[in-house]
Amino acid sequence: MNIRVLSHITKPFLSAAFADGRTSTGRGMLSRARLVLVAVFAVACVVSVRAQVSIEAAIDSVQILIGEQAHMTVDVTANEGARISWPQLQPRQYLVPGVEIIEITDADTSHLDNNKVKISRTLTITAFDEKLYSIPGMELKVDGKAFKGNTCALKVLTLDVDTVHPNQFFPPKDVQDNPFLWSEWSPLFWFSLLALLLTVALFYLTVRLKQNKPIITHIRIVKKVPAHQKALNAIDRIKAEKMLTSEDQKTYYTQLTDTLRQYIQERFGFSAMEMTSGEIIERLRENGDKTMIDELRELFSTADLVKFAKYSTLINENDLNLVNAINFIDQTKVEGQPTEERIVPKLSENDQRTIKVRLTIKGFIYGIVTVLLLLLAYVIYNMYQLLN
Repeated sequence: MNIRVLSHITKPFLSAAFADGRTSTGRGMLSRARLVLVAVFAVACVVSVRAQVSIEAAIDSVQILIGEQAHMTVDVTANEGARISWPQLQPRQYLVPGVEIIEITDADTSHLDNNKVKISRTLTITAFDEKLYSIPGMELKVDGKAFKGNTCALKVLTLDVDTVHPNQFFPPKDVQDNPFLWSEWSPLFWFSLLALLLTVALFYLTVRLKQNKPIITHIRIVKKVPAHQKALNAIDRIKAEKMLTSEDQKTYYTQLTDTLRQYIQERFGFSAMEMTSGEIIERLRENGDKTMIDELRELFSTADLVKFAKYSTLINENDLNLVNAINFIDQTKVEGQPTEERIVPKLSENDQRTIKVRLTIKGFIYGIVTVLLLLLAYVIYNMYQLLN
């Protein structure tokens, strides 16, 4: 209803009232005309406001089975900025007797033309009785004024039950516990993952150990001939050669003194092969070994004369020096020396490093195997406890 229509309605009353406005009857008609005019304007305002607000409700399924869920959407169209008060509905509350509210969504606002907005809310509902439900329109307040939406219908159907063959039905199953709880199984999962990583590390170390081939050293055990025995054997060979000429004597005394020097070096522990005859005699004196020192000095002096001064000795003199050498060896020899010697080969730096690496890898392998066995026992035991 607009102003033009209102003017047509009120024009006769106003004309008559103003025409008789000077009489008492005219003044009464003027008052009544004013009242009519106010009432008409009030009705027009109410109609205009209601035309600006609309409430529409719709259900996505007009019929459901017992226990199924349907969604009821309520759309409110109003001017932008209008204050809308929704009814206080909560889940587990009944919309109408028999229709239960399961869930209510928050308001969703969308903007329309002509400065209008549409606010929508969706109610998830269900019912457990076979019936045709009439859901009355939802009452809301917009800017303090009450408005009511349209009525909806919901038909709830039941399932056909075969009562003729009850043996086809089974009793309800017992409530079963959830066999899987992450809080119980998570330690087993992480320990199993750790065991897998350790297995990979064990495989890698095993390959490294095979690549680093072991260093095999052979310890040789050789027969050790005592120093005095070697010297006496050498003197026996010198006697057998029977060196008589001057050239032979030089060779003879050279071999004899070399034999004595070698014996002294092995027996007394100093480098007699690199020392002079006088240095050898002086060193023996310092060590306190004065056995046959004079005879030994005479032997070395004769040998030096033969080798360097072309001195020629007599046969008996050669024999005497030979006997003195044998006596010196017999009187200074050490009895009970070991007859075998263990010769351990020396390893290079590379071989020593390889041995250290192998020992380190073996240590890691033994440690990982131990941890893996403990983890396996822990996982198996706890899995048995959870499953039983």
